[in-house]
Amino acid sequence: MDRPPGLSVRAKLTLSYAGFLVLAGVLLLAAGWVSVLRFMPEVGSSPAGALDRSDFLRIFASAAGGVLVFLSAFGLLGGWILAGRMLAPLTRITDATRVAANGSLAHRIRLPGHQDEFRELADAFDAMLEQFESHVVEQQRFAANASHELRTPLAISKALLDVARSDPTRDPGEVIDRLHTVNARAIDLTEALLLLSRVGQRSFTPVPVDLSLLVEEATETLLPLAEKRGATIETSGDIAPAFGSQALLLQLTTNLVHNAIVHNLPDRGTVWANTRVRPEAVVLTVENSGEKLSPHLVSTLTEPFQRGTERIRTDHAGVGLGLAIVKSITHLHDGSLTITPRPAGGLRIVVQLPAPPRDTAE
Repeated sequence: MDRPPGLSVRAKLTLSYAGFLVLAGVLLLAAGWVSVLRFMPEVGSSPAGALDRSDFLRIFASAAGGVLVFLSAFGLLGGWILAGRMLAPLTRITDATRVAANGSLAHRIRLPGHQDEFRELADAFDAMLEQFESHVVEQQRFAANASHELRTPLAISKALLDVARSDPTRDPGEVIDRLHTVNARAIDLTEALLLLSRVGQRSFTPVPVDLSLLVEEATETLLPLAEKRGATIETSGDIAPAFGSQALLLQLTTNLVHNAIVHNLPDRGTVWANTRVRPEAVVLTVENSGEKLSPHLVSTLTEPFQRGTERIRTDHAGVGLGLAIVKSITHLHDGSLTITPRPAGGLRIVVQLPAPPRDTAE
């Protein structure tokens, strides 16, 4: 924004300090002047050799002028120095802002000293830079991973087409089937990426939502997949009223149940889905049997394109964005997501959302 030139804050503070000091001096001299006028004798009424009022007033006025000149100079010089010392932290903050504006997000102010308004501002700015840098790094890593994931089906399609063109005797039906599978995976990945990009936008009107009904709907939708993979889904719990986007919370529930089905035992796996109400919160818990997972691996599962097992190229294996979408939807609803490995194998995922306001719950 273009602004007309003006006095700096340091100059304004300097003039304020000097003006206040001169004003205090004027008031003090005025008090002395009034005292002189009140108590000094008139001309001719004092003993011989003593100063009468008019002589004293002339001397007082001359001295007062010198004092005011001294106070003005002292106030300007001292005010300039004090203002510089007071504004030094603000200068550091301004310099750090310019550095960040030029693209260097690793710079930190780290203002020393005891807590005050400037240091509170500097600490808040450092925290903002840290979060922004982390977000940028995460976005860059996400873009790199997304590019890699999207390149894979394209490369496979190109290889299949090259083989079909170089070998006219090859059965075209086999190539078409494989191309169909690869293309379907690319479409799923693209749709998941679009969904993940939209999740961060608070563009929905919150409404009352019963998580237990969403569990039933997700279970019914995914039941054919569970039967195909030999998994059993067990649901339990109470009515769990939440407040948010029904479409997004259904996506969250579906992703959790789908993830629990896919990353399960090869046969006779089990999925447990439970809803319950806590004070000021509603809780959705989804558990599954499966391979034993290390805590370190579990801690990375909400990162995009991270998968818990090696069965990632099988049917319905997903694109590695399911739990990343769950995490984004949970945070969008001001909730918390906890993922822990089960001692017997598999995962236990807990989503805790704030209870709906009383006026909406009734």
